[in-house]
Amino acid sequence: MPSSPDIASVLRGARTIAVVGCSPRGFQTSHRIARYIQNAGFTMIPVNPNHDEILGETAYPDLVSIPDDVEIDVVDVFRRPEFTPDVVRDAAARSERTGDRPVIWTQIGVHAPEAERLAHEAGLPYVADRCLMVDHAALG
Repeated sequence: MPSSPDIASVLRGARTIAVVGCSPRGFQTSHRIARYIQNAGFTMIPVNPNHDEILGETAYPDLVSIPDDVEIDVVDVFRRPEFTPDVVRDAAARSERTGDRPVIWTQIGVHAPEAERLAHEAGLPYVADRCLMVDHAALG
């Protein structure tokens, strides 16, 4: 499998981050990191089929429902590992339609080897088991 993308380059070049599994509950890690993403100046797109809005942003039920004119740079995944391959399939389907090539970023404990394989087959960079907030904050 190809090596992971350079974390610093990904985070410095990203503008729009879709947070899959974004929770509206402030105590949840996905909510705290989504808020961090907003405060750091990124456009944050929450993806959660059970909510219409999270953190003041329109929430979408899945990645393929996000409008095609929105370019997604990073897909930050907060789903259980067994659901991560489906997130990658959605990202790949959207990528086929829009031409976007987002980095699939699996938070700590979310990585699934099948998801990584699917991402590489679709030509999507894959980051495994890393916290986007921690890595971004470390950039200074």
